[in-house]
Amino acid sequence: MNSFSFIFYVASVAVTAVSAAAYIVFFVYQNTSARRIGRYLLILSGVLQALYIVSRYFLSGHTPVASQHEAVVFFAWAATWAYLSFRWRYTVKNFGTFVSVLILALLIISTFSDKSFTPLVPALQSFWLPVHAGISLLAYGFLSLAFCGGVMYLLQDRELKGRRFGFFLERLPSLDSLDQLNSQCTTTGFVFLTLGIVTGSIWARQAWGAYWQWDPKETWSLITWFVYLVQIHKRFTVGWRGKRAAIMTIAGFLSVVFTLWGVTYLLGGVHSYGN
Repeated sequence: MNSFSFIFYVASVAVTAVSAAAYIVFFVYQNTSARRIGRYLLILSGVLQALYIVSRYFLSGHTPVASQHEAVVFFAWAATWAYLSFRWRYTVKNFGTFVSVLILALLIISTFSDKSFTPLVPALQSFWLPVHAGISLLAYGFLSLAFCGGVMYLLQDRELKGRRFGFFLERLPSLDSLDQLNSQCTTTGFVFLTLGIVTGSIWARQAWGAYWQWDPKETWSLITWFVYLVQIHKRFTVGWRGKRAAIMTIAGFLSVVFTLWGVTYLLGGVHSYGN
């Protein structure tokens, strides 16, 4: 790894860690200065992640989404900017705390994967690589926000139903706000996920002669898509909101996680990195 590229990477992880710590301080002590520091550092982290991605592009000669390490870093970057774009339009109390911790977790996970550059196999040397992979990982970014909102909803719901009226109650948004957040992020992520599957099918037709091959990752992408489709359909037809929607959002994200990692390490297939 080039020295400048390495600096961008290490700096992005370190800055995200400090950002998450600042957000946690705000969450616990309600210190507004800590929240401001956390937000500015998260913006800086997003810039550093972008610089790292760009540096890998110039060093490898292709869009850096072809390895497990690159995909996870791009996922973290997508989640970072999805949150910042959301934060620019809406204010959801303490949302940044949960999102920054998730982004930090993704970057920490990326440190354990192989960071070396590997030549692209012929099937990946295509215009569709950045289009399909980029859109899919952007979908994961928005769906990760919905996941955080779902976790926050269940915590707040548990607090209210248990009549604890304690630590989480005064620090988390209202259930209505969290349900709206869930709906907006899930719907946006679902649109990108759909586009990711469509572009992947077009690419598969060009690369392997068929739109769909029931490869393990294709199958699990479709399962994930159906989980979110059911949630959105039920929300608009029979009023699935609140706790049910939050649980479905969490289930959908677990499917995303398995699609990204579980399939690669347990099931293999043509979508496994390096194949």
